[in-house]
Amino acid sequence: MSIHGLYAITDSQLLPPQQLLEAVEQALRGGTRILQYRDKASGQARRLEQARRLKLLCDRYAVPLLINDDLQLALDCDAAGVHLGQGDHTLQQARETLGPDAIIGITCHDSLSLALKAQQDGANYVAFGRFFPSHTKPEAPPAPLELLPQARQQLRLPLIAIGGITVDNADQVISRGADAIAVIHHLFASDDIEQRARALSAAFDSL
Repeated sequence: MSIHGLYAITDSQLLPPQQLLEAVEQALRGGTRILQYRDKASGQARRLEQARRLKLLCDRYAVPLLINDDLQLALDCDAAGVHLGQGDHTLQQARETLGPDAIIGITCHDSLSLALKAQQDGANYVAFGRFFPSHTKPEAPPAPLELLPQARQQLRLPLIAIGGITVDNADQVISRGADAIAVIHHLFASDDIEQRARALSAAFDSL
Protein backbone atom coordinates (compact mmCIF):
# COMPACT_ATOMS: atom_id res chain seq x y z
CA MET A 1 0.00 0.00 0.00
CA SER A 2 0.99 3.61 -0.37
CA ILE A 3 2.13 5.24 2.88
CA HIS A 4 1.78 8.97 2.52
CA GLY A 5 0.46 11.87 4.55
CA LEU A 6 -0.50 12.17 8.20
CA TYR A 7 0.37 9.18 10.41
CA ALA A 8 -1.40 9.57 13.76
CA ILE A 9 -0.20 7.80 16.91
CA THR A 10 -2.39 7.50 19.99
CA ASP A 11 -1.10 8.18 23.50
CA SER A 12 -2.81 6.85 26.62
CA GLN A 13 -1.55 9.83 28.64
CA LEU A 14 -3.18 12.31 26.28
CA LEU A 15 -6.25 10.22 25.50
CA PRO A 16 -7.97 8.51 28.43
CA PRO A 17 -10.21 5.59 27.43
CA GLN A 18 -13.42 7.61 27.39
CA GLN A 19 -11.92 10.11 24.93
CA LEU A 20 -9.97 7.78 22.65
CA LEU A 21 -12.54 6.87 20.00
CA GLU A 22 -13.93 10.38 19.56
CA ALA A 23 -10.45 11.88 19.33
CA VAL A 24 -9.34 9.32 16.77
CA GLU A 25 -12.48 9.83 14.70
CA GLN A 26 -11.78 13.56 14.62
CA ALA A 27 -8.26 12.81 13.38
CA LEU A 28 -9.64 10.47 10.72
CA ARG A 29 -12.17 13.07 9.58
CA GLY A 30 -9.30 15.51 9.28
CA GLY A 31 -7.40 13.32 6.84
CA THR A 32 -5.26 10.90 8.85
CA ARG A 33 -3.98 8.26 6.44
CA ILE A 34 -2.63 5.69 8.88
CA LEU A 35 -3.22 5.14 12.62
CA GLN A 36 -0.96 3.50 15.17
CA TYR A 37 -2.46 2.38 18.48
CA ARG A 38 0.15 2.86 21.19
CA ASP A 39 -0.69 2.12 24.82
CA LYS A 40 2.00 0.93 27.22
CA ALA A 41 -0.08 1.41 30.37
CA SER A 42 -3.44 -0.35 30.14
CA GLY A 43 -4.06 -4.01 30.86
CA GLN A 44 -4.35 -6.53 28.05
CA ALA A 45 -8.15 -6.81 28.20
CA ARG A 46 -8.65 -3.06 27.89
CA ARG A 47 -6.09 -2.79 25.13
CA LEU A 48 -7.84 -5.52 23.15
CA GLU A 49 -11.22 -3.85 23.59
CA GLN A 50 -9.84 -0.50 22.46
CA ALA A 51 -7.93 -2.00 19.55
CA ARG A 52 -11.03 -3.80 18.25
CA ARG A 53 -13.07 -0.61 18.43
CA LEU A 54 -10.34 1.33 16.68
CA LYS A 55 -10.18 -1.32 13.96
CA LEU A 56 -13.91 -0.92 13.25
CA LEU A 57 -13.51 2.85 13.18
CA CYS A 58 -10.49 2.76 10.88
CA ASP A 59 -12.30 0.38 8.54
CA ARG A 60 -15.07 2.94 8.12
CA TYR A 61 -12.51 5.46 6.89
CA ALA A 62 -10.45 2.89 4.90
CA VAL A 63 -7.40 3.69 7.03
CA PRO A 64 -5.02 0.93 8.16
CA LEU A 65 -4.61 0.34 11.89
CA LEU A 66 -1.16 -0.60 13.15
CA ILE A 67 -0.37 -1.83 16.65
CA ASN A 68 2.71 -0.71 18.52
CA ASP A 69 4.98 -3.56 19.51
CA ASP A 70 2.38 -6.28 20.26
CA LEU A 71 2.10 -9.07 17.70
CA GLN A 72 -0.59 -10.95 19.61
CA LEU A 73 -2.76 -7.86 19.94
CA ALA A 74 -2.35 -7.18 16.22
CA LEU A 75 -3.53 -10.71 15.49
CA ASP A 76 -6.42 -10.58 17.95
CA CYS A 77 -7.87 -7.33 16.58
CA ASP A 78 -7.10 -8.13 12.92
CA ALA A 79 -4.94 -5.03 12.55
CA ALA A 80 -3.23 -4.22 9.27
CA GLY A 81 0.18 -4.61 10.87
CA VAL A 82 2.60 -3.50 13.56
CA HIS A 83 5.20 -0.89 14.30
CA LEU A 84 8.37 -2.18 15.96
CA GLY A 85 11.07 -0.46 17.96
CA GLN A 86 14.66 -1.65 17.96
CA GLY A 87 14.13 -3.53 21.23
CA ASP A 88 10.90 -5.21 20.19
CA HIS A 89 10.21 -8.35 18.18
CA THR A 90 12.33 -8.88 15.08
CA LEU A 91 11.00 -8.20 11.63
CA GLN A 92 11.27 -11.89 10.86
CA GLN A 93 9.14 -12.78 13.90
CA ALA A 94 6.55 -10.19 12.95
CA ARG A 95 6.38 -11.40 9.34
CA GLU A 96 6.08 -15.04 10.37
CA THR A 97 3.32 -14.18 12.84
CA LEU A 98 1.30 -11.71 10.79
CA GLY A 99 1.85 -12.98 7.27
CA PRO A 100 3.09 -11.60 3.96
CA ASP A 101 0.44 -8.88 3.59
CA ALA A 102 0.94 -7.24 6.98
CA ILE A 103 2.35 -3.72 7.13
CA ILE A 104 5.48 -3.79 9.28
CA GLY A 105 7.35 -0.62 10.09
CA ILE A 106 10.38 -0.12 12.29
CA THR A 107 11.96 2.74 14.19
CA CYS A 108 15.49 3.49 13.00
CA HIS A 109 16.19 6.61 15.12
CA ASP A 110 19.05 8.48 13.38
CA SER A 111 20.62 5.41 11.75
CA LEU A 112 20.74 4.85 8.01
CA SER A 113 22.43 1.48 8.58
CA LEU A 114 19.48 0.28 10.68
CA ALA A 115 17.13 1.41 7.93
CA LEU A 116 19.09 -0.42 5.25
CA LYS A 117 18.95 -3.59 7.36
CA ALA A 118 15.20 -3.11 7.86
CA GLN A 119 14.74 -2.84 4.10
CA GLN A 120 16.79 -5.99 3.57
CA ASP A 121 14.72 -7.81 6.21
CA GLY A 122 11.43 -6.93 4.53
CA ALA A 123 10.07 -3.86 6.32
CA ASN A 124 7.28 -1.91 4.63
CA TYR A 125 8.50 1.45 5.92
CA VAL A 126 11.11 2.95 8.24
CA ALA A 127 10.71 5.77 10.76
CA PHE A 128 13.43 8.30 11.57
CA GLY A 129 13.53 10.82 14.41
CA ARG A 130 13.20 12.69 16.63
CA PHE A 131 13.78 15.68 14.35
CA PHE A 132 12.53 18.32 16.80
CA PRO A 133 12.09 18.51 20.59
CA SER A 134 9.42 15.99 21.56
CA HIS A 135 6.75 16.14 24.27
CA THR A 136 6.18 12.39 24.12
CA LYS A 137 9.82 11.22 24.11
CA PRO A 138 11.99 14.14 25.26
CA GLU A 139 14.90 11.79 25.91
CA ALA A 140 14.94 10.40 22.35
CA PRO A 141 18.22 11.04 20.50
CA PRO A 142 17.98 13.79 17.88
CA ALA A 143 18.20 13.02 14.18
CA PRO A 144 19.59 15.53 11.66
CA LEU A 145 17.26 16.78 8.95
CA GLU A 146 19.84 15.88 6.30
CA LEU A 147 19.34 12.21 7.17
CA LEU A 148 16.13 12.29 5.12
CA PRO A 149 17.63 13.15 1.70
CA GLN A 150 20.44 10.69 2.36
CA ALA A 151 17.89 7.98 3.14
CA ARG A 152 15.81 8.97 0.13
CA GLN A 153 18.79 8.25 -2.13
CA GLN A 154 19.54 4.83 -0.65
CA LEU A 155 16.16 3.39 0.32
CA ARG A 156 13.18 2.24 -1.73
CA LEU A 157 10.88 2.24 1.30
CA PRO A 158 8.51 4.99 2.48
CA LEU A 159 10.17 7.27 5.05
CA ILE A 160 8.27 8.35 8.16
CA ALA A 161 9.48 11.38 10.11
CA ILE A 162 8.65 11.59 13.81
CA GLY A 163 9.46 13.72 16.82
CA GLY A 164 8.10 17.15 17.64
CA ILE A 165 6.49 17.68 14.25
CA THR A 166 4.04 20.57 14.09
CA VAL A 167 2.14 22.55 11.49
CA ASP A 168 4.98 25.08 11.56
CA ASN A 169 7.87 22.68 10.92
CA ALA A 170 6.31 19.82 8.94
CA ASP A 171 7.52 21.31 5.66
CA GLN A 172 11.13 20.91 6.82
CA VAL A 173 10.87 17.11 6.83
CA ILE A 174 8.46 16.77 3.91
CA SER A 175 10.64 18.88 1.62
CA ARG A 176 13.63 16.68 2.48
CA GLY A 177 11.90 13.45 1.49
CA ALA A 178 9.54 12.30 4.25
CA ASP A 179 6.57 10.41 2.78
CA ALA A 180 4.59 10.71 5.99
CA ILE A 181 4.73 12.61 9.27
CA ALA A 182 4.00 10.77 12.53
CA VAL A 183 2.35 13.07 15.05
CA ILE A 184 1.20 12.47 18.61
CA HIS A 185 1.12 15.48 20.92
CA HIS A 186 0.63 18.27 18.39
CA LEU A 187 -2.40 16.41 17.05
CA PHE A 188 -4.12 14.88 20.06
CA ALA A 189 -3.41 17.72 22.51
CA SER A 190 -5.17 20.15 20.19
CA ASP A 191 -8.47 21.75 21.14
CA ASP A 192 -9.68 20.99 17.60
CA ILE A 193 -8.21 17.67 16.52
CA GLU A 194 -10.01 17.54 13.19
CA GLN A 195 -8.81 20.99 12.15
CA ARG A 196 -5.28 20.24 13.32
CA ALA A 197 -5.29 17.04 11.26
CA ARG A 198 -6.43 19.01 8.22
CA ALA A 199 -3.64 21.54 8.72
CA LEU A 200 -1.00 18.83 9.08
CA SER A 201 -2.32 17.01 6.01
CA ALA A 202 -2.29 20.24 4.03
CA ALA A 203 1.47 20.49 4.56
CA PHE A 204 1.85 17.87 1.84
CA ASP A 205 -0.19 19.93 -0.62
CA SER A 206 1.93 23.07 -0.31
CA LEU A 207 5.19 21.49 -1.53
